[in-house]
Amino acid sequence: MASGWIILDKPSGMFSRTAGGRIARMFGAKTFGHIGTLDPMASGVLPIALGSATKMIPFIEDFSDGKKEYLFSLKFGYETDSLDITGNEISRTDIIPEESHIISVLSKLVGEIEQVPPVYSAVHINGRRAYELARSGKNIDIPARKVKIYSLEYTGKKEDSWCFKVGCGRGTYVRALARDIAQLCGTVATVDMIRRTGTNGFDIKNAVKLDFLENLFNNGADFKGILKPIDFGLGDIPVLNLDDKSTNFYKHGGFIKTDASDGIRRVYNEKDFVGIGVISGGELRPKRTI
Repeated sequence: MASGWIILDKPSGMFSRTAGGRIARMFGAKTFGHIGTLDPMASGVLPIALGSATKMIPFIEDFSDGKKEYLFSLKFGYETDSLDITGNEISRTDIIPEESHIISVLSKLVGEIEQVPPVYSAVHINGRRAYELARSGKNIDIPARKVKIYSLEYTGKKEDSWCFKVGCGRGTYVRALARDIAQLCGTVATVDMIRRTGTNGFDIKNAVKLDFLENLFNNGADFKGILKPIDFGLGDIPVLNLDDKSTNFYKHGGFIKTDASDGIRRVYNEKDFVGIGVISGGELRPKRTI
């Protein structure tokens, strides 16, 4: 069974889970997962773990900085219930802000801010997803939560769409950010494009398109080389090497004596990745083994 990472450039119009399933079938992987979820409308970086690589998802999420980067655009003058063009229009206005006004408000949304997630989101409300409640017609009051915006810049206008680039932390909703930009400008807006260019250390430059992979697969071409290794993306975790005897003992649940400092480690036997371990009190203990 294939194990490793595919850094997918997810196409717009597809659920993240659907994209992961198509990748898993091509590689013959029985299990798969992905880091973060992209809205169906959104495109861009979606790291997909296959097989044993799924065991590494929590460690990448916990030990990376969680920073994400998006390009997005919006149209001023109307707003939908989903805050993007897939939703139903709920308000309209003739107020279209000047470019100078838009630029002047962006600094107010940089730093640690309070953001109210969209009603069509995966936020839990009394044990249920917000989007489930919204689809059932219930009124939803979603509390604001703190998110981190590292950078936010206006990049220009394309026809009637206004374009932006944002660097943000975990839990940030680009659709909500677009809504807040419009509110600060005294109007409303709807997102018409979202593209993720980076997430948790995975970059768009390493991403491959789904139709490219499927074309290789359908033509019987060898595409296994596109699969990144299981330890891809774990670079922030320090390394500890074991000899053959210690590796065998460790893989069977044994604790290894070490004088290394306490903390989490990527464990290797020469160049072979063994898994993730934790050093505590002078002992290396298995956390996840491959």
